[in-house]
Amino acid sequence: MSDQSKIRVGPAGWSYKDWEGVFYPPGMTRRKQHPLELVARCFDMVEINTSFYGHIKPEIAKLWARIVSEANPDFLFTAKLHRSFTHSPLAAMEPTSAVSIKPNDDDERLAREGLEALAATGKFGALLIQFPVSFKNTSLNREYLETLLRQFIEYPRVVEVRHSTWNNPETITYFEERNVSFCNIDQPQLGRSLEPTAHVTSAIGYVRLHGRNYDQWFEAEKSADRYNYLYKPNELEGWKERVESIAGKAKITFVVTNNHFEAKAGVNALQMKNMLTGKRVLAPEALIEHYPELKKIADPVGGGQSPESLPLLSDQRPA
Repeated sequence: MSDQSKIRVGPAGWSYKDWEGVFYPPGMTRRKQHPLELVARCFDMVEINTSFYGHIKPEIAKLWARIVSEANPDFLFTAKLHRSFTHSPLAAMEPTSAVSIKPNDDDERLAREGLEALAATGKFGALLIQFPVSFKNTSLNREYLETLLRQFIEYPRVVEVRHSTWNNPETITYFEERNVSFCNIDQPQLGRSLEPTAHVTSAIGYVRLHGRNYDQWFEAEKSADRYNYLYKPNELEGWKERVESIAGKAKITFVVTNNHFEAKAGVNALQMKNMLTGKRVLAPEALIEHYPELKKIADPVGGGQSPESLPLLSDQRPA
């Protein structure tokens, strides 16, 4: 890695039922150990997924920051903007566009309260503004995006667009002029889906790997089935080269694995981290047992237990 840039690799979210006994040891929650503690021991970033489904509560943001600081002082969060700003509430019935997105005043207030609390901890790296593939590059959508970017201008902003109409020099220039990061993604190449890119339009480089589950991407019976994909090492190698190219131009680069089914995101994030650093990595013992291929690159992370004052907060949506 370049001395001029820092690459951080981690999963999208950490609280999934199918990670119990796979990423986390069985019964961990009963021992009062918070999942974030183990995540922070293995990675130096995680993307908050809960903020897409429900606004972050300020007291929860402060608690998360305290947990990761004790486990890994260098740890950072990135966070998704709430879906009310980026997705149609009737997304299954109509495509998302500026006409169908309808956030209200409470959405902005609640989103801002959580983001401000997280930023105040010094653990907030970037705000991810994620649009679906149906959000195309039209004049009306560009006007909406312009308003949204101004609305949250105080935060480092990353925009994820998935339709290929956004991949052009005009869009890149537009993002550069506004100091907004372009999110480079890996996704199944279906229809007009955005192809893999390596754009850098601000000081922050951002990459999200969603998996390549072509059969289940739009037809999955359960949303988690879309992310049931484990990248092969040769597939990650292609992204390693892109990540290094991005990091050579950015001050900090976030690489996020979103193929969360049965902790596959954890496996691929650790493999990517190993590829980028050339060093062995730390991994949960349960994950190494479940995915023996990790034995080639990973050592079991040491234990540890959060104080009993750090409850699991079951009221939070899975991240």
